[in-house]
Amino acid sequence: MMQARVLVVDDNEMVLSSLCAILESHGFQVTCASDVNEAIRYISSQKYDVLLSDLHMPGAGDGLTVVSAMRHANPEAVTLLLSAFPEMSEAANAILMQADEILVKPMNVPDLIEVITQRLAKGPLRKRKVETLATILERTTPAGIADWYEEVEKESTLMAVPLTREARCKHLPQVFRDLGRRLQAFQPLGSKQLKSESASKHGLERRRQGYTAAMMVEESRILQVTIFHTLQKNLGTIDFSVLLLGVMTIADEVDSQLSQAMESYIAESIEDALPA
Repeated sequence: MMQARVLVVDDNEMVLSSLCAILESHGFQVTCASDVNEAIRYISSQKYDVLLSDLHMPGAGDGLTVVSAMRHANPEAVTLLLSAFPEMSEAANAILMQADEILVKPMNVPDLIEVITQRLAKGPLRKRKVETLATILERTTPAGIADWYEEVEKESTLMAVPLTREARCKHLPQVFRDLGRRLQAFQPLGSKQLKSESASKHGLERRRQGYTAAMMVEESRILQVTIFHTLQKNLGTIDFSVLLLGVMTIADEVDSQLSQAMESYIAESIEDALPA
């Protein structure tokens, strides 16, 4: 019988060396990684049957990032996370959508070997669905718009301008499409190459509808909060290996759209102030 290949990831050198030695002594073929980047390099170049990773690691990413990378490269691998904080029930539920099991530190050797052996026999608990942020935003656009409008209705300063729901939300479907396009384009942060004609039109419409510049900024702020709440609700399917960059890209694109809308808003304000 071939030895099961196990990737162990932990930033604590003592813990890492101990785990690797224990697993090797029980007949596993073990690879050790001391940080997220090293683990991802191994995952991208080799195939493993089991991932055993610490959940909380400093630096770029954590155990969920490693799990996401493994799910992409080898969805049949068993994924186990080690955590010293088992009391985080809400977070644990989200984490369990990513990994097969959370193991509590410290764990005695017989129990650890038994868990790994049983998981190898059963295989992963469920078929995993991993989605890009662009896919999640596309799938949740109608719900995201509804959530945004619900929050806008709570702001008396925004509702002081009487508009129908259709008129107030008219720009949002294209905003979500632009966000997906930006996420898929892999443009660097701060990039101004992807212009949005609809953003400029939105700035003109809002001015003609009676919005102030501050009201436009507030709407944009609510949009970012709404999007991030949507991502929070979809933690179970998010690809954590690109989550941080994706969140920064979303924020950058929303700000870019606001900037383009404000340019047209201000340009028309100046024209209106000119003498006939």
